[in-house]
Amino acid sequence: MQERNIVVTDRNKKMGEKTMKILIIGGVAAGTKTAAKLKREDRSAEVTVITKDRDISYAGCGLPYYVGGLIENREELIVNTPAKYAGLTGVEVKTGKEAIALCADKKEVIVKDVETGAEEAYGYDKLVLTVGASPAKLPIEGTDLSGVFQMRTPDDAENIRSYVEENQVKKAVVIGAGFIGLEVAENLKAKGIQVTVIDFASQILPNIVDAEVAVYAKKHLLKEGIRVITGTKADAIMGNDHVTGVKTSAGLLRCELLIMAAGIRPNTDFLQDSGLEMFKGTILVDKTMKTNLEDVYAAGDCVMVTNRITGKPQWSPMGSSANLEGRTLAQVLTGTKKEYPGVLGTGVVKLPNLNIGRTGLTEEQAKNAGYDVVTVVAPTDDKAHYYPDAGFFITKLIADRESHKLLGVQVLGNGAVDKMVDIAVMGINMGAVLEDFENADFAYAPPFSTAIHPFVQAVYILLNKINGNLVSMTPAEYAAGKAKDYKVVDVGLTPSIRGAVYVNLSQVNGEIEGLDKEEKLLLVCAKGKRGYFLQNRLRSYGYKNTVVLEGAQFFNDVKVQHAENAVSPEEETRVKALGFLRDKTTLDKFNGRVITRNGKITADEARTIAEAAELFGSGEVTMTSRLTMEIQGVPFDNIEPLREYLMQAGLETGGTGSKVRPVVSCKGTTCQYGLIDTFGLSEEIHERFFHGYANVKLPHKFKIAVGGCPNNCVKPDLNDLGIIGQRIPQVDMEKCRGCKICRVEKNCPINVAKVVDGKIVIDENSCNHCGRCIGKCPFNAFEDYTNGYRIYIGGRWGKKVAQGRYLEKVFTDKEEVLSVVEKAILLFREQGITGERFADTVARIGFENVQEQLLGDELLSRKEENIKAQKHLKGGATC
Repeated sequence: MQERNIVVTDRNKKMGEKTMKILIIGGVAAGTKTAAKLKREDRSAEVTVITKDRDISYAGCGLPYYVGGLIENREELIVNTPAKYAGLTGVEVKTGKEAIALCADKKEVIVKDVETGAEEAYGYDKLVLTVGASPAKLPIEGTDLSGVFQMRTPDDAENIRSYVEENQVKKAVVIGAGFIGLEVAENLKAKGIQVTVIDFASQILPNIVDAEVAVYAKKHLLKEGIRVITGTKADAIMGNDHVTGVKTSAGLLRCELLIMAAGIRPNTDFLQDSGLEMFKGTILVDKTMKTNLEDVYAAGDCVMVTNRITGKPQWSPMGSSANLEGRTLAQVLTGTKKEYPGVLGTGVVKLPNLNIGRTGLTEEQAKNAGYDVVTVVAPTDDKAHYYPDAGFFITKLIADRESHKLLGVQVLGNGAVDKMVDIAVMGINMGAVLEDFENADFAYAPPFSTAIHPFVQAVYILLNKINGNLVSMTPAEYAAGKAKDYKVVDVGLTPSIRGAVYVNLSQVNGEIEGLDKEEKLLLVCAKGKRGYFLQNRLRSYGYKNTVVLEGAQFFNDVKVQHAENAVSPEEETRVKALGFLRDKTTLDKFNGRVITRNGKITADEARTIAEAAELFGSGEVTMTSRLTMEIQGVPFDNIEPLREYLMQAGLETGGTGSKVRPVVSCKGTTCQYGLIDTFGLSEEIHERFFHGYANVKLPHKFKIAVGGCPNNCVKPDLNDLGIIGQRIPQVDMEKCRGCKICRVEKNCPINVAKVVDGKIVIDENSCNHCGRCIGKCPFNAFEDYTNGYRIYIGGRWGKKVAQGRYLEKVFTDKEEVLSVVEKAILLFREQGITGERFADTVARIGFENVQEQLLGDELLSRKEENIKAQKHLKGGATC
């Protein structure tokens, strides 16, 4: 070790002194938990916590939600301040102190003051290393650019949130599709930012869930508007002073914000020459959390513990296990005979409208551990199906075929997936086999669960599979092409699989005409139950080769090869909601509407649309009157592949149904007459109301147009709501000379500017505020002006035409304009009658009434109950 100028503090243990001096390096989860429990177990212990950061005991797992605004104040993330923690526990806390070397032979840690650089040696009787881990810094150019962040501390979260607000960030890229990366993506999306997540692995949540579960979750994220690209490497971060994009193996991804969440690495570099036994940066410990060095222990994100099922080493950097390890270690240090039993890798993540939880081994991990693995994928209700807000669980159970021992679980759902995971955790901890769950008396009431608990239902299905009562095909096997030689049998309540043989379960009382007893039959229903019932019935009638598809249509994209029959009305309605309208000259071809936000797309997006048209459609693209691009001639079976192809590029289909429609915009300030940035405003409206209100049903379609001037190119006054740029002249009458030929009068396009009695006069009630008069007076009487917005409501064209009327106020604040847009949508939902257009609503309740509501705040105060109300379930739009 190099020579250092060191001040030695009076912390070395003296002969005969009974007080145990414990030094803890690191003050977040494991460190503070160890210290607090130590003082509770032994008040005489002298416990000191040293940490480099100014914060201790902060909620690292809550950081993404602070960025998204769900957690409003930074203080809410700080569980304890150093002073408060010291007062509660009696632990001495020293912040701003960085451990830089361990001298185990001297029982000293060399510590540097981060502000002054001064070094000193801290002695100890027992040393606890809880140094945690930090985000891995990518070895690429550009990581130091402004707008590039990591996500580990409250300072990181605060800096990201400030940067987003100060720079009005519109596009972000998150590198890393693990828990933190996906949580950050969700919260950025909630702030109206377009988010792309990339990961070098072939799936999201690598080593956390199995591939088929990851595929389902990825498709869900794409549908929610979060672009996800897997199998993609970041090569360089682009920009001069600030980030402008990321160069990847999938091309250039433009962004104004980049979050690096591609894994973490233990903060153990300073321990490399200490003699400490480590593996890939993690500290190796035994079951008492002791290292190979005398009186040196470790816990938390920096240690390698054991897997509770396999007994093999596992790195599991989670806040939950860090706390458990710290508590156990404190008891060990104070003389309790106790061991830390290891981890299961339990985790849960919240995504937009989907939660994912897991514990134990994945299928792949279980196979690698030598188990004879058997699995099942089981969709179930999460509570009584008739109860309001009932949702679903998709549960994958992993077990050992011979012993029936439960090895792992993965659960997806829009509700409490954690309770499903927690049942599995307790079962695995107790060494449970599947039969132990068969008659488990779990809590039941319609608001909470189903009569037979969803976990128990999944166990029943897996036991049926093991016992041979159920012969099934897993989603992974189906995706790999195992069903190639099978005839698909649709066992749904109604026919829903195009090209499949439909069988009405309730009418099966013997052999089925058209189904051979020897041929391979794949039985598919909505969730799997009816398929199992049919298999059971067919078996008694001599059918030998029936297989039920696990997860059924709920989890799998089921297609019949070479299906040529017409699309059912139900399927036609379903894909219409996705933006695909059937070409009436064909049986199964559709025209898919690609949303362009406001009629403006990038060259990359245009190329993607053209490629998609060639790959999945006829190769032709048309423009609609709403400035969406429509890919022509898409066969029904190509709809989902086309949508996924577009979503990978950040594009989406849609623009139909009784909801807020895509915004149309003129060219705004790129036109010689444009007064406002229509592209910018319409993009904000698109994010706030087309996306933000995507799931809100209205009485009918609601169309919005933004025009840059009163020339009315995109007909704002013939939309349900229209916004027109205004330029209001501020006339300086003292400068008016009353010219015989007035240039202002001559240039007024609608002839409302008149010279009367030697002075220019403009009729305010007739002026349309086009701004053409500005700068025309040679004596500068028309130099000053105010930019603003005029809002029209109640227009429409089509079968019936209605001219919209403008609100009496000319708005000068863009946020106020956006607020009026939202209030108009809320008013239409609350007071409109299903099937009527907004123009009808305005006419029925009166323009003055509507105007008064739009200029007030009552509609916003009722927003939450309005959105939650079960209204307009059908809607009136037919296209």
